[in-house]
Amino acid sequence: MGILKGMRVVESSAFVAVPLAGMTLAQMGADVIRFDLPQGGLDYTRWPVAPNGASLFWAGMNKGKRSVAIDVKTPRGREIAQEIICAPGEDAGLFITNLATPGWTDHATLAARRADLVSVTLRGDRHGRPAVDYTVNPAVGFPMATGPEGSTEPVAHALPAWDAIAGGMVVSGLLAAERHRLRHGTGQAVDLTLKDVAAAMLGHLGIIGEHATTGQTRGKAGNSLYGAYGQDFTCACGARVMVIGLTARQWKNLLKVTGLSEPMAALEAALGVDFGDEGARWMAREAITATLAPWFAARRVADFGELFDRAGVTWSVFRSFAEAIEQDPDLSAENPIFAPVTQPGIGTYLTPGTPFSFEGMAREVAAPAPLLGQHSEEILADVARLPETEIAALFDAGIVSQPPRAALRMAS
Repeated sequence: MGILKGMRVVESSAFVAVPLAGMTLAQMGADVIRFDLPQGGLDYTRWPVAPNGASLFWAGMNKGKRSVAIDVKTPRGREIAQEIICAPGEDAGLFITNLATPGWTDHATLAARRADLVSVTLRGDRHGRPAVDYTVNPAVGFPMATGPEGSTEPVAHALPAWDAIAGGMVVSGLLAAERHRLRHGTGQAVDLTLKDVAAAMLGHLGIIGEHATTGQTRGKAGNSLYGAYGQDFTCACGARVMVIGLTARQWKNLLKVTGLSEPMAALEAALGVDFGDEGARWMAREAITATLAPWFAARRVADFGELFDRAGVTWSVFRSFAEAIEQDPDLSAENPIFAPVTQPGIGTYLTPGTPFSFEGMAREVAAPAPLLGQHSEEILADVARLPETEIAALFDAGIVSQPPRAALRMAS
């Protein structure tokens, strides 16, 4: 049982942001129905893939959803999709998409069927151009501020950060519009663009204001934490660690546990600054790093790791994905968000449920992603409310599809 139990959301999506939004809602208890073509949508074979070629991306982004496979390239297929989106019920009529198509999944067309429809549409940019995280990120400047200090080459990140943020905003927009509908009885067309998400964050972080007031632009600073103190160090064992002195407490804890309070005080006096100020630590980062580096170079992580934790130092070891999965208890079944889940057609592996913990509600193990079209028959009957004879005819005509019964039994 989830906090959104009873809510029904229909999803038409690809890539990261909107599938992530639908999965987030599903893991909070909403009935999320996604529709795809019978042969699968844009993400159905997306990498990474399992040894048998099944998409681990699809499995990861669609946990807990229901799947109906409809040939929306046919007129009747489109009508059925609209009937599912606009099905009656005070907790239904909620639609999220980044694949809105004028004439059949745009808000105006759907609202003609259900006046109080709530739709959230994510687009590329406000001009109607397509965009993905890997085009938005360079457009707003972050790759030119990422990488080793002094280098001139842009460095793109591996994390689709704008997609991840936009996915959360799709959830926020849907819940806000649904609350408005509950209070006022009216639907809502919510529009959001991926580039606006990134552009707004540029302002939220003060980067636009920095340029406007100083005429300067943010440069590359390697692994340094901008505006305060944070730096990576290589230890005697060869491991690399990241150490943070962002707040006054973090800074004092670091100096106390390393025993470098006096040398750092002498450095302050020599430079005529107060390291109690974050900006002063940023400006003096090279001198601070030169003072700290020998301490780390003389010690292994095993020599100071537990000491750092007991002293409240903010730090971490750099790991590869494989090392993190194999070594970090927070990425293991010790963390209650994770549990082994059997994904049909792939196998059993550690899978995250929702990161949220709601008071008075038990945390549930993640539900696997559906097989493509796994719920076609039940959705056509229970949501679209089609008669059995028509459902049978739709299957016979290839307008809808469902896996063989043997596969369905294994999935269930």
